[in-house]
Amino acid sequence: MLGEHHYALTATWTGDRGTGTSGYRDYDRSVTLAVAGKPDVLASADVPFRGDRARWNPEDLLLAALSECHLLSYLHACVVRGVVVTAYEDHALGTMQQEGSSGRFTEVVLRPRVEVAEASMVAEAIAAHEDAHEWCFIANSVAFPVRHEAVVEVRGARGAAPA
Repeated sequence: MLGEHHYALTATWTGDRGTGTSGYRDYDRSVTLAVAGKPDVLASADVPFRGDRARWNPEDLLLAALSECHLLSYLHACVVRGVVVTAYEDHALGTMQQEGSSGRFTEVVLRPRVEVAEASMVAEAIAAHEDAHEWCFIANSVAFPVRHEAVVEVRGARGAAPA
């Protein structure tokens, strides 16, 4: 399991309207992302950059990668800590600053809402977020802070314990 891992992807621009990139407004930002054996992802630029609102954009994909990586790392951390998770939903937010024609993410905040099977698991469920943050490959690969503001609830109980 340790060692180097490789990933392959084909990104195909599908936005030629007949004149290629003859002008900034003359082409569509449509892209198809393909990985062997998986459904294609229809992508584009974000709307402010002349993209298609109905398609995933690079910023969405980065935020999704961080959210899903934390989720999967968190579930593993909970198993290790003896925590039974019965539900997990994240409402992640990313902040990107544009400076001229360049930009960069300055922060991502993950806001998972977790449900556990028993009240005795809440403290370990909260602590497991730190493990997940430490173990997340994607969070360890970016040059901006990835924070989490988690809430842990007990299945069937009212109220929640913030992490």
